[in-house]
Amino acid sequence: MGVDSHTPILRHMDNSLVAIVGPTAVGKTALAIQLAEEFRGEIVSADSRQVYREMDIGTAKPTSTERRRVPHHLLDLVNPGEAFTLAQYQHRAYAIIAEIHARGNVPLLVGGSGLYVRAILEGLDIPRIAPDPARRAELEREPSPMLYARLQQLDPVAAAKIDPRNKRRIIRALEVSQAAGQPISELQTRRAPNYRTLRLGLTLPRDELYRRINARVDQMMEAGLVAEVRALMAQGYGLETPSMSGLGYRQIAAYVRGEATLEEAVRLLKRDTRRFVHHQYSWFRLDDPRIHWFDVSQASYADMRAEVARFLASTRD
Repeated sequence: MGVDSHTPILRHMDNSLVAIVGPTAVGKTALAIQLAEEFRGEIVSADSRQVYREMDIGTAKPTSTERRRVPHHLLDLVNPGEAFTLAQYQHRAYAIIAEIHARGNVPLLVGGSGLYVRAILEGLDIPRIAPDPARRAELEREPSPMLYARLQQLDPVAAAKIDPRNKRRIIRALEVSQAAGQPISELQTRRAPNYRTLRLGLTLPRDELYRRINARVDQMMEAGLVAEVRALMAQGYGLETPSMSGLGYRQIAAYVRGEATLEEAVRLLKRDTRRFVHHQYSWFRLDDPRIHWFDVSQASYADMRAEVARFLASTRD
């Protein structure tokens, strides 16, 4: 069924949102593009790394060809050395989604950054506490395990949602909690969502997902990830830059600095990406009744398309 046959449905899409979530390398982007082409959709990225310019290969950013097929939003917003907060992301995402609705199109929220997805779907009331460079520099001097242990004591709820290796987010949680005088998890209260939402979750058996991750890393290397990291470091973006702490960049930067062989850097990148999957499943739980899960090793595109079609049809009234 083509786009034109859905036009009567789309005219009633004033507050609906389709979210596509799941772990890295599971196929979210490919599905989103297919659905967007069929249902006159526009993709809103929910990826905390794809907001940075010049960081294309390591973030698995949609290609120029994919972007020409359907509109993509919230990519390439800031330079790698610029700060970009969750509150800024939420503000921009709400504005973009409103524009998509005004055009009579379907917003597709797509990504694997759990906090970004939650900020939109659950309407987090994010504390507007400005970064404190002096305090951050002080915390940066401490090892990540020590900082994480402190956060576990101060705010175990927030600590459970943060990867212990994500020093940037640990420092931000400590910074906000200390400035506000209360845990960040208490400050991140919820408002009622503004959208009628369908949540599609994509998953795979772990062995197959890990195979895809390994293949994706190999493809990134072939596409020039080392050159991308070298170019960023040549501009002065070192490992202390928050954007460079992401998967792919910190591992390859170690190779560029002579701290690891290329083989070791690639091995660590594959291992750390597999570990990151466990963290993503803590955000997108397979037992979450709000998410319609599809094992993409068994489900067809027709199955997922039918779920979206039913959801859109139900909004007509």
